[in-house]
Amino acid sequence: MIFLLLGCAKEAKNKSVIDEKDLDLQVLEAYEEGMNALNGGDVLFAAQKFNEAETLYPQSEWAPKSALMAAYSYYSQDYYGDVIAELNRFLRVYPKYDDLDYVYYLLGISYYEQIVDEKKDLQSINNAKKYFKIVKENYPNSEYALDANFKIDFINDILASKEMYIGRYYYDKKKWIPAINRFQTVINDYETTIYTEEALHRLVEVHYRIGLKNEAQKYAELLGYNYQSSEWYKKSYAVFNKNYEKNKKRINKKKKNTILKKFKSLLD
Repeated sequence: MIFLLLGCAKEAKNKSVIDEKDLDLQVLEAYEEGMNALNGGDVLFAAQKFNEAETLYPQSEWAPKSALMAAYSYYSQDYYGDVIAELNRFLRVYPKYDDLDYVYYLLGISYYEQIVDEKKDLQSINNAKKYFKIVKENYPNSEYALDANFKIDFINDILASKEMYIGRYYYDKKKWIPAINRFQTVINDYETTIYTEEALHRLVEVHYRIGLKNEAQKYAELLGYNYQSSEWYKKSYAVFNKNYEKNKKRINKKKKNTILKKFKSLLD
C-alpha cells in the first residue's frame, strides 16, 4: 500500500510538471502568434492571441505581459476605447505589477490623443491630466515622467484658454461676477500658463469698472511685480493713468521727429 501511494504521488507530480510545461509552450506559442500578427498589422488578431496567452496560464509571468501587449496592439491602430478598457482591467487584475508607470502613462496618452476641441472634449482632457499626474507624482523617476509633465503643462494651457474665452464673453456682456470667477480660476489653478498675465489684467479692468479700485490696484501690483515688462502690465497701468496712452504717443512722436532731424542734418 505504501509503495502504491508513493507511486501514485510520483506519477501525479510528474503529470503536473508535464502539464505545466505544456501550458508554458502553449502560452509562448500564442504570444509569438500575437507578435507576428502585430508586426504584420493585424492588430485585432494580435490582441486576441495576447488575451489567449494570458487566459491559458494566468499565474505565469507572461500573463501581465500578454495583457499589456493586447492593450498596445489596440493603441497601435488608435482603438482608444479598447486600450482604456484593457488597461482598466489590467489595473484590477494586476494592481502590484512592477511597471504600472507605463500603464498609467498609456492610459493618459489614450485620452490625450482623443482631444480634438477643448470646448467639447473636457472629459478626455480631465482624464488625460489625471493619469499624467499619477505618473508625475507617484513615479517621478520614471522614463515617462518628463513627457507626462510636459503634457500636463499643455493641458493646463488648454483649460486656461477655455476659462479665458468664457471670462472674456462675460466681460463683454457686463456680467462682472462670472467674469471675475473665470479670471480668478486661471490665477488659482493655472498660474504657470501663458494666460496668467492677461487674467491679472482682466481682473484689474473688471474691478476698476465696478468701482473696486483698491482691488484693481492689488491685481495691478501683482502683475507689475511678476511681469513688469509685459504688455498686459502696460495696459493695466493705462487703466489708472488715463493720460498714459496720450503721453506714450506724444513721446513716440517726439522720438520720430528727433530721428528725422538728425537724419536731415547729415544731408546738410
